[in-house]
Amino acid sequence: MKAIVVREPGGVEVMKVEQVPDPVAREREVVIQIESCGICFHDIAVRNGTLRRGVKMPCIPGHEISGTVVEVGKGVTNYQSGDRVATSQRYHICGECRHCRSEHEALCAENKFLGDWGMVGGYAEYVAVASNTIARIPESVSFDWAAVAACPVGTALNGIRDVGCVRLGESVLITGAGGGLGLQAIQIARMAGAFVIAQTTSPHKVPLLQAAGAHEIVLHERGQDFSGEVKRLTSGKGVDVVVDNVGSPLFESMRKSLSDGGRWVMIGQVTGEFVPFNPAQLFLRNQSMLSVTSSSRNHLDDALVLMDHGFVKPVISEVLSLDDAALGHSLVESGRAAGRVVLQPKR
Repeated sequence: MKAIVVREPGGVEVMKVEQVPDPVAREREVVIQIESCGICFHDIAVRNGTLRRGVKMPCIPGHEISGTVVEVGKGVTNYQSGDRVATSQRYHICGECRHCRSEHEALCAENKFLGDWGMVGGYAEYVAVASNTIARIPESVSFDWAAVAACPVGTALNGIRDVGCVRLGESVLITGAGGGLGLQAIQIARMAGAFVIAQTTSPHKVPLLQAAGAHEIVLHERGQDFSGEVKRLTSGKGVDVVVDNVGSPLFESMRKSLSDGGRWVMIGQVTGEFVPFNPAQLFLRNQSMLSVTSSSRNHLDDALVLMDHGFVKPVISEVLSLDDAALGHSLVESGRAAGRVVLQPKR
């Protein structure tokens, strides 16, 4: 099959189109013919070497996958050839440990992340994954939308509903709001009954942020402290919850934007940069710093339901072929992409 392979960390040039062996369904696995695969900033961090934990090269990037089951392995009873399915972010978990049973599959000792650990990823024509890591796609949901169910939608749902525990009437600041995760997070925060402030440095993304449901938008120059504007929009209080999709580059502005007793939910980190930080800045104001690394199988199910009912409408900005994967990475890495860029292997 045709696939994009990364054999060593580097720029977009390290992504090469190769012919690799077709995957085979082993016991309790299915083979999926891939229809769509989203490009996440996680993929870029793997490709350029920023992210090393859990990465085994050579690898086929991509963990946001949707497609059609074309082969089922021994012991698979709940899926059959022809089923439309979407993957969670992992191609293998044990499914039995306390982490798997409590929606924390990311902590499973056997966890293998799609696109990180070896030649199992979505920038390809086919992929083999464990049958307990996928979900059926509702008829009303397209392959492009389903591909981004687990990661941008499911992770935002995890961060806002389950980790950040956003309550009706609270204020939420979403950073990197024009990206692939941010536009979905705006919709979910609105659905939770929050007053939503969206942060961006891209003027051309403002109409999309408005269409997604942001109540207010903080537009500023890169490197500029935007906390004063957040304080103005919240009558000097600051926001109850920060949904952080950016990390270090905005650290100080986000810290100063958070209210007393606020929750800081870290979802994204776009650089390998460290920041100086005194923990007293948190505990003297009774603030909490929380993290969300990914989503669970239940989040995937919930995300597909939200799409099916029209509560969340993923924003797909570009649809590219596998041959254009480098262009897709450049669009995402530079911040030019609004919403998700999707690869279609059949294109």
